[in-house]
Amino acid sequence: MSLISNLFVLFVAAAVVLYYLTPGKYRWICLLIFSCLYYLSGNARYLFFLLFSITVTYLSALRIDHMQQKGCEQKKIKRMVVLGLIGNLGMLGAVKYTNFFIDNLNLLFHADMKGLEVLLPLGISFYTFQSSGYLLDVYWKRIRAQKNPFRYALFVSFFPQLLQGPIGNYKRLAEQLYEGHAFSWEHISRGLRRIILGYCKKMIIADWAGVFVDAIWGNPDRYGGIVFFGLLFYGIQLYGDFSGAMDVVIGIGNLFGISMDENFRRPYLARSMSEFWERWHITLGEWMKNYVFYPISLSKWMTRFSRWSKKTFGRKTGRVVPIALADLIVFFFVGIWHGASWKYVVYGLMNGGIIAFSELMAGRYRSWKKALHISGKERWYQAFAILRTFILVNLRWFFDRSDSLGQGLYMVKQAFTHFAPAQLLGIPAGTGGTAFVPQALLIIAAGCVIMVAAGCVQEWGGERLCGKLSRLPVPVTAGMYLLLLVCIGLFGSTAAPRGFIYAQF
Repeated sequence: MSLISNLFVLFVAAAVVLYYLTPGKYRWICLLIFSCLYYLSGNARYLFFLLFSITVTYLSALRIDHMQQKGCEQKKIKRMVVLGLIGNLGMLGAVKYTNFFIDNLNLLFHADMKGLEVLLPLGISFYTFQSSGYLLDVYWKRIRAQKNPFRYALFVSFFPQLLQGPIGNYKRLAEQLYEGHAFSWEHISRGLRRIILGYCKKMIIADWAGVFVDAIWGNPDRYGGIVFFGLLFYGIQLYGDFSGAMDVVIGIGNLFGISMDENFRRPYLARSMSEFWERWHITLGEWMKNYVFYPISLSKWMTRFSRWSKKTFGRKTGRVVPIALADLIVFFFVGIWHGASWKYVVYGLMNGGIIAFSELMAGRYRSWKKALHISGKERWYQAFAILRTFILVNLRWFFDRSDSLGQGLYMVKQAFTHFAPAQLLGIPAGTGGTAFVPQALLIIAAGCVIMVAAGCVQEWGGERLCGKLSRLPVPVTAGMYLLLLVCIGLFGSTAAPRGFIYAQF
């Protein structure tokens, strides 16, 4: 059931109505039922994998909590954690990466092993990470294990975030799910605003940009001269699509009085790659930091490596090298989380490599800025840093958008063959064909200007824009919502409907 379908809108409306008609202490059961129905609507076979993840992490966490209360030996508790993580993440690895390994073994040894016909369940990358994070939080005694299996099942399967995130943290989310929130027009208004804005980002900006991206990547021999335009359009498409989906998801949560974690915070205004990842897919970055980066950084082998690094490279550089290595490892996992392909390995290592290089060069950068009398606070320097980061971010899309590593490298080659901006006018734009291209480009440009202006107001304007909107009279607010819906009808993409990109993860 796509988030942009009429059926989904009716499904959410029914869930909201029944939620508030249900007595307060039973409302979490209503959410659980609708979450199960939503997941079943995709494919009944998907439910097995979701239930497996829930069961393994629920029982493991319960056992770990019991062992900790009894004061069992730490080695036994750690063994239980490892078994739980192997069961949960092992399922993810089996369904998502088995064929990738088989293909590479065939290539390496000239074998002819057949791949498995593995069903890739919707949202598996998100709910396995969320449940694994819960298991580790219980182990580290940040939370107590949830004893009610149905309450825990709701935390993992809450339907708005099930397929695309954000990756929820038990401590911040769970109690909100179990609390029977009272009906509030403020919650409804806030939720509708986020949902409609999300649909505008997706159906107007992202889908129109996607028309040009698909054409360029679909026929690079013909449109190779405008590959850099394709990168720019893909950056627009991906942000509009993914952040739009998060607006819809978070908005649906608001309808129930639930505040989920933000997943985007104006990422294209970042001044460095590390800051970009603090603003883009925030919950994935936090998950990697809390459950991969810190455990690696504090591990015994990393401590030994740190001592060796300081002896080898000197105290100053040696202190940074282990951090740079940990970043490379983290972004390797970020890459393969996105998919089982060498293009994602390269994509992840590009991110990690840029961040690691920046950390190693930080001292040199400070020396150069000092020699040039640059404090780093100058407006021109801030603008330069934003533009530099924006260019680096967009260059990574060569591999993220391509179907394979080979295609990504071919697109890089095509980008430097010839430059022919007029080719844009030859790309059919929806049902209007090539004649509608100028209007489509104008719609994308206008949408981007509005998004950038709103982002700048939120970034530097002090009071948040949504705070001002919430104080407008109800008729004015309703009129704005209606106008946005009309805009979707008037300016939305007329190309073939497309689902959200991250719903495939």
